[in-house]
Amino acid sequence: MEPKKVNPSKVIICHLMQPEHANPGGIVHGGVVMKEIDNAAGAVAIKHARKLAVTASIDRIDFHNMVFIGNLVSIKASINKAWKSSMEIGVRVEAEDLLTGEVRHVASAYLTFVAVNDQGKPVEVPQVLPVTEDEKRRIKQAEYRKKIRLKVKQSEKKCQADPGQC
Repeated sequence: MEPKKVNPSKVIICHLMQPEHANPGGIVHGGVVMKEIDNAAGAVAIKHARKLAVTASIDRIDFHNMVFIGNLVSIKASINKAWKSSMEIGVRVEAEDLLTGEVRHVASAYLTFVAVNDQGKPVEVPQVLPVTEDEKRRIKQAEYRKKIRLKVKQSEKKCQADPGQC
C-alpha cells in the first residue's frame, strides 16, 4: 500500500455558534466542541484510509479559552501518524470574534481512529508520507504518545487484575 501525504486528508470545519450550543451565560458547552473535534478527526481518518473509521480513543482534550455565542469556530484536523490499522489525528480548535477579528486558540486534541471493513474488523491503512519538518516532528510526537497510551493501558490492566498494585 502506497504511503500518503498529509495535505490531501486535512479538513477545516467551521460553525457559527448559536444559543442552542451554549449555557445560559452564553458560553458554548465543551461537549459541543468535543463533538466537532470528533467529527473533524473522523473525516480526516476516512479521507486518509478511504475506508470507514471509528473513534478508538481520545488521548486528551485541552481547553485553553472559552467560546461564546456568535463566535465562528474553526476545527482544523490532520493526520499525524498511521500504524497498521490505526491513525492518530491532531485537532486544533480556534474561535473568531466576528466583530473584532480576534482569534483565540480554544482547544487541542489527539484522537486515535481505526479503519474498519463492512463487518467492523480492522483493515490496513496507508502510512503517512511526511513532506515538511513539521510533519516529521508530528510523527515522532505521535509515536511517543502511542508508547505512553500503551503503558497506561498495561498499568490499568494490572490494576484491574490486582487492585492492590494500584
